[in-house]
Amino acid sequence: MTRTAEEIGRGLAAVREARAIPAGERIHVVGVAGAGASAAALLAHHAGAVVSGCDAGGPSPYTAAVEMAGIDLAWQHSADHLTGDVAHRPQRVAVTKALTAVDPDHPELVAARTTGVPIEAWQQVVADVAAGAGQRLIAVAGTHGKSTTTGWLVDLLVRDGRDPSAFVGALLPASITGAEPATARWGGGDLFVVEADEYAGNFDPYRPATALLLNAEWDHPDVFVDQQAVEDAFLAWLGAAAAGGQTPTLIANTDDDGVARICRRLDSWPGRVVGIGFDVTRSASVRGRLQTAPGEPGMLTVERAEGTQISLTVGLPGSHNAANALAVVAVAHELGVSDDALRASLADFAGVGRRLELKGEFGGVVVLDDYGHHPTAIARTIEAVRQRYPGRRLWAVYEPLTFHRTASMLARFAQVLATADRAVIADIWAGRDPDTTVTSSAALAEAISALSETPAIAPGSVEATAAQLAGEVRRGDVVLVMGGGRSYVIAQLLVEALAGSTARSG
Repeated sequence: MTRTAEEIGRGLAAVREARAIPAGERIHVVGVAGAGASAAALLAHHAGAVVSGCDAGGPSPYTAAVEMAGIDLAWQHSADHLTGDVAHRPQRVAVTKALTAVDPDHPELVAARTTGVPIEAWQQVVADVAAGAGQRLIAVAGTHGKSTTTGWLVDLLVRDGRDPSAFVGALLPASITGAEPATARWGGGDLFVVEADEYAGNFDPYRPATALLLNAEWDHPDVFVDQQAVEDAFLAWLGAAAAGGQTPTLIANTDDDGVARICRRLDSWPGRVVGIGFDVTRSASVRGRLQTAPGEPGMLTVERAEGTQISLTVGLPGSHNAANALAVVAVAHELGVSDDALRASLADFAGVGRRLELKGEFGGVVVLDDYGHHPTAIARTIEAVRQRYPGRRLWAVYEPLTFHRTASMLARFAQVLATADRAVIADIWAGRDPDTTVTSSAALAEAISALSETPAIAPGSVEATAAQLAGEVRRGDVVLVMGGGRSYVIAQLLVEALAGSTARSG
């Protein structure tokens, strides 16, 4: 069932112009263990708010930094968090729209409505932090590659001494945050970099001075009925960015069909459009050429708008990361970043958490963890792994994200997963999906098996999947774990099992 952004966000306060957070404002974050919500909590805390948070799912990889900041966290939901002494009651509640979609009668939401406490998307908090700091907003949008590209931009700006603030939907390493790995960075410079997600209008509070649009594909079938709806959402967001007299710059990957169509509809848009791409048949101001060799870093040559040229080593593998790197180069040029910082960042940036992250190699078995959960992203990730580990047997281990997405794209998922040497499908992570009857992990495994010489398997839970893998992988294998729910547990448990086996055999 497709629902509008308004239906999903019902009960939330309307999106408004960002404003500075008053010192001492009490903000309560529900679902604080999520990537974005944890960032909102951290950034609001650094901006001077009194922040609390709760999550019935318990601690996550994102909450260590929140706890280190001294933010008060509770591992259960309770109406008591919103009631009691008025002097200590939160003055607003920040949530993810996934909660308002799945559980509009959640006890804390009911308590907030009863006590008159405004409920806002956590993205509004992030936008308010940027407004209060007077920082110029740089937003990275698109269906794929947002987290890697946003993290890459933050890494670049840190190397250039720009001291940016940031929100990224994946863990930034301590070398970038200056503290615990986290999804947020607090800086004193003039720039604030955000990952801007199109789901149900999540990016609506952001009014960027510079927007980067990587790609625009149909995703989130519970929100967007078709490709046209996706493109309309991006256009509406860009239109809002140009409101109030601001003249934003859009850096657009015109190699992508969806982005190219969006750009053709921007004739009356008051902003400036800078096209980037590799395809010489398409119009772009910034043009890239990539040279690659198996197992070696890529060499990216970029012809910039004013006619200068620069050659850069790209440390992250795959054509999709070359496209991300080209986008980083284009933004760097707009912001006046030094070429020395650009060369260092493109060559040395190791990526963000769960984006082709190397978890370890034990007994000759490589284990990688990735957030990929869309057919295009999975195909590009498999391509990158083949490039980095040529000639090795590749296991594609996938935990599908939501039943609705899996059912809508089942044939496409099967096609890309069948390109691996072995495919393993864990139980589907329902997330915000209320209908768990439309398909199954077994159905996806069957569809893959029909296209592959080696049958795919569906062992069950993430725990069962890790256990089966531990008994079947062999020296020389590369295991690529993908998914957006609890798939990281598969990689974690497999690493533990392989490490223990290696220790025993040693």
